[in-house]
Amino acid sequence: MDTLTQKRAVNTGRATGPSTAYDPAYDPLVASTPGQGRDYAPTYWIGTAGDPPPDDGPITHDIDVDVAIIGSGFTGLTTAIFLAQEYGIKATVLEANRVSWGCSTRNGGQAQCASGRLKRSQWIARYGLDTALRMHEEVCAGMETFKDLIKDIDCDPQPGGHLYIAHRPKAMPALEKEAKILREVFNYDARILDADTVKREYVDDKEAAGAMHEPEGIGIHAGKLAFGYLKKARALGAKVHPSSPVMGWETRNGVHYLKTPGGIVRARAVGIATGGYTSQGLHPQLKNRLLPILSNSIVTRPLTQAEIDACNFRTTQVITDTRILRHYYRLMPDGRVQIGSRSAITGNDAPEDKYKQFLIRDLHRKFPALEGIQIDYSWWGWVDVSHDMMPRIYQPDPKQTIYYALGYGGNGVMYSAQAGRRLAASIAGKSTPELPIFRSKLPFPNVREVVESELFAPFRRFGQWWLYRWYHLKDEVI
Repeated sequence: MDTLTQKRAVNTGRATGPSTAYDPAYDPLVASTPGQGRDYAPTYWIGTAGDPPPDDGPITHDIDVDVAIIGSGFTGLTTAIFLAQEYGIKATVLEANRVSWGCSTRNGGQAQCASGRLKRSQWIARYGLDTALRMHEEVCAGMETFKDLIKDIDCDPQPGGHLYIAHRPKAMPALEKEAKILREVFNYDARILDADTVKREYVDDKEAAGAMHEPEGIGIHAGKLAFGYLKKARALGAKVHPSSPVMGWETRNGVHYLKTPGGIVRARAVGIATGGYTSQGLHPQLKNRLLPILSNSIVTRPLTQAEIDACNFRTTQVITDTRILRHYYRLMPDGRVQIGSRSAITGNDAPEDKYKQFLIRDLHRKFPALEGIQIDYSWWGWVDVSHDMMPRIYQPDPKQTIYYALGYGGNGVMYSAQAGRRLAASIAGKSTPELPIFRSKLPFPNVREVVESELFAPFRRFGQWWLYRWYHLKDEVI
C-alpha cells in the first residue's frame, strides 16, 4: 500500500467506541467474525465523504428490541428505513465495525437495473418467460425505489444509463442478441452501438468493439450514500450500533439472544444484511450458502482537460465491459477515473501489490493516454455471490423469525434499496412478490452432499482458482 493510500486509511470521523486498525487480509471464510470496531478500508468514498454522521455508539448493556438488523450497509440501513416509514417499526441495527464498513463503502458506486449476475435471457432460460417478465418488473421497480430513496441524499448522482462495452469483436453477437430480447420481449430500450460511435460519442476505450446502451444506470458516491442512509434511518427512529459484532446466537421460546461484547440483544425478529462479510459461523442457515469474491478498485488523481480529451470522455455514465471477469469504470464528478475488477482468491493474498498492478495495466490498456498517471486510492472488498448467481430475500425457516437479504453478486448498489424494502415487508409479516428470489433459500452448489460436508469449504477456493484461469482464457485468448 503506497504512502498516500495509507494516509487515506486514517478516518477523520467521530469516534464510535473502541477502534482498531483496518484489516487488509480479512477473509469471511476464515475469520470467525469481522472483528470489532475496525476502521474503514482506505477507499475513495471514505476519503472524500466527509466526517461520518453520529450513530448510537456500541451496545453497552442487555436490551430488548422488536427487530434487530445485523449489518449496517446499504441493505441493513434501507431495511431500517422502510420498517420505520412503512410499518412504524423502529429497528436496532448492529454493526461489527464502523457503520457501512463492508461492501457498501468498497464498491464501484454503479447503480444498474439488475439483480444478481444473470442476464434477462438467462432469466427466461431458468425461470420461463412469465417469471422473467415479472422479475424485470421487480428490478425496474427497484430502480424507482432507489431513485426515490436518494432524491434528498447528496451522493453525487451521475444518471444517463449504462454502457456495456464489448471488449473484443467476438462479444458483439451476444450483445446484439441480448439487446433484441430487451427491446422486443421486455420493452426495455437497449440500443446497439458500433465501435466508431462508442469511441466518438461516449469514450475512446481502445478495447471497445461496440457496446450495448441501457437507458437505466446511475453512478453514485458510495460513502455519501451510506452516510445519507445512516442519517435517514436514525431520523426515523432506528438505532445504529457500531463496534457491536454478533459473537453468539441462541433462540429460545421464539426470542433471539444475540451476544455482543457489550451485552445481549434480545430480539423478536432478526434481519441479516451482512453481504460479502457474512461469517461462516453467524447462523447455521447461512453456512456455505455464499461464495465471497474479492474485487479491487483504483481511483486516479483528477485528470487534466487534455487527458480527458485524449481519452475522449464524453460521458459520465457507468460502464462495464463484457469480460467474465469484468471491469467496471467511469469518469467521476471530480474528474478522476475509477476502475475495478476481480482480484485475489483469499484474504491473505489480497494485499499483494500485483493485483493493484494488474488493474493499473488494464487501465492503461483501455486508456493509453493515462499511462503513468498517479493512483490516489487503491482498495479491495468482498462481494456476496450466491451459488446460482441470484440474490435471496427470504425467511429460511417459517418456524423462526429470521430473515435475510443476500447474494447480489456485485449488483447491490441499486437492488439493495429494493431488497431492504422487501426484507422490511417480510419482517413486518407482509407479502412479497411470487418470484423465486423471495420463495427459496440461498442454494448450496449442485453437489449438495459434498457441499454440506465440513470438508468442502477449502475446496471452494481451489475451484475458484481454476475457474479464474479458465475465465481469463475465455476473456483474452479463446
